[in-house]
Amino acid sequence: MLSTTLFNIGPFNICLWNLFFLAIIFLIAAILRRVVHRLLKNYAKSANINLQGRRLTWLKLISQSVYLLAIYVGVLSFKFNNKNITFGDFLDFKIINLKSFQLEFYDILAIVSVFFGARILVNLVRLYLSRKFRKSESHDLATEYVYMQVSRYVIYVFSILFCFQILNIDLTLLLTGSAAILVGIGLGLQDVFKDMFAGVVLLFEGNIRVGDIVEINSTGKSGSNESIIAKIVKINVRTTQIQTRDGNVLIIPNTRLTQEQVENWSHGSELSRFIIDVTVDYGTDTELIQRLLKQAALSHPKVKTNHPILVRLARFGTSGLEMELVFWADQSWDINNYKSEIRLEIDRLFRENKIIIPYPKRSVIIEK
Repeated sequence: MLSTTLFNIGPFNICLWNLFFLAIIFLIAAILRRVVHRLLKNYAKSANINLQGRRLTWLKLISQSVYLLAIYVGVLSFKFNNKNITFGDFLDFKIINLKSFQLEFYDILAIVSVFFGARILVNLVRLYLSRKFRKSESHDLATEYVYMQVSRYVIYVFSILFCFQILNIDLTLLLTGSAAILVGIGLGLQDVFKDMFAGVVLLFEGNIRVGDIVEINSTGKSGSNESIIAKIVKINVRTTQIQTRDGNVLIIPNTRLTQEQVENWSHGSELSRFIIDVTVDYGTDTELIQRLLKQAALSHPKVKTNHPILVRLARFGTSGLEMELVFWADQSWDINNYKSEIRLEIDRLFRENKIIIPYPKRSVIIEK
């Protein structure tokens, strides 16, 4: 019963015993990978080795290579009930046998090996770049990230081209014969291609890099200008991951960073001018207001005292005098918290001096 053939994989007849052996082999591989990973981490911990960068990459490579051995042993386990068939017969078996195209198990194994090798090469390049940039005195993580991303794209593109060569697919004939289809795809995916080119521009131009804090201005549905202050987390080929002040990670198309107005807080001057709006009742002593507002600004440690702190009358509003407190501070991720703390100090000083912040009043007259 257990030796009855259920189906075929190439030249091999597969029975329940084979499935049982495969399950045991890959279960052992998964357990062995965890054990190897844990042993190496414990060794590194006991030897006070910090598993960052290249050491962490080597650890992943060693632990993941267990699955390659599991695949080889899994194929050899088929000989349990296929004693006259060798591993070479399995590789030479033709899955697809047409005049214009042939596909063997060897081709599949070669393609898997190419992409696994590409992954190893990507990790080796990461190790090389990490070591090279760490030695530099002007080490920049953002620049290292750009080189790593570009290297990764190049390696995977050449891996795909090499796989076409393994399958004996003529790319010239493929592109020539499908020119009309490619034109249609290009028109349908023009936004995708625009985002991809924008991603290449972002990586090479370097105006916006990983770790930068940016303010993205855009026009909302109602026509009003809206802005998002976020940190650049990751720049991919088509999209960019940004983290807002709320801790949310947003995925936006790259064209939004290249076509819309973006203010990079991490470039240029580290200082910026900020404004806090305050409204007071008509008839309030404006000289006292100026003194209290400046006192509230100077009480905060993040406000630059070597830059002028101004209090100006912006306009005569419908509810009262609209004042502006103007001060200079670092373009910090927490600037909204700093402004909130200054507002709280303003409220405390106003209550101490019995200054009223007005609010709009409406009178409703009901005629009988």
